[in-house]
Amino acid sequence: MQPNYIHIILADDDEDDRLFFTDVFEELKINTKVNTFNDGEDLMNYLNKVETIMPNVLFLDLNMPKKSGIECLTEIKGIHKMSEIAIAIYSTSASEEDIEQTFVLGANIYIKKPDSFEKLKKALSEVVSINWQYHTNNLNKDNFLLRL
Repeated sequence: MQPNYIHIILADDDEDDRLFFTDVFEELKINTKVNTFNDGEDLMNYLNKVETIMPNVLFLDLNMPKKSGIECLTEIKGIHKMSEIAIAIYSTSASEEDIEQTFVLGANIYIKKPDSFEKLKKALSEVVSINWQYHTNNLNKDNFLLRL
C-alpha cells in the first residue's frame, strides 16, 4: 500500500541546514514525512534495512563525514530496490565538476543551497511537486540544475 504522503529524506552533516530544511516542510502545505541523517553511513544503513520504505525524494549533501554524497549516490544507483528514488543533490558547491559528476552518476536534479529561507522554501516546494516519472524520462543537462 502506498502512503498518502511524500516521503523525503535529507542527508546533510550541517545541523542548521537540517533544521531549516525541516522547518520549510512544516510551513509548506504539502503532506510530507521528512527524515534526516547527519552522514552518509547512517543514511545507507537506514536505506539498506529490509523494512525501510524507500523515500520519494532523497536530498544528498555532497560533503559529509563517513560516506560522501557521491559515494551514497553511486551505491544507491547500484541497488535495484533503490533505483526509483529521485535524488536531489543539495550542496553549497556550484562547481561544474560536481554538477557534471552527479549528473553522470544518475542524480535527478542539482540544487545549490539557497542563501535565504524564502529561496529554500521556493526550491523545496518546486522539487517535491515535480512529476519525477516525467522529469526523469526527459532528463538532460538543461533541466538538471535548478536555477532560482
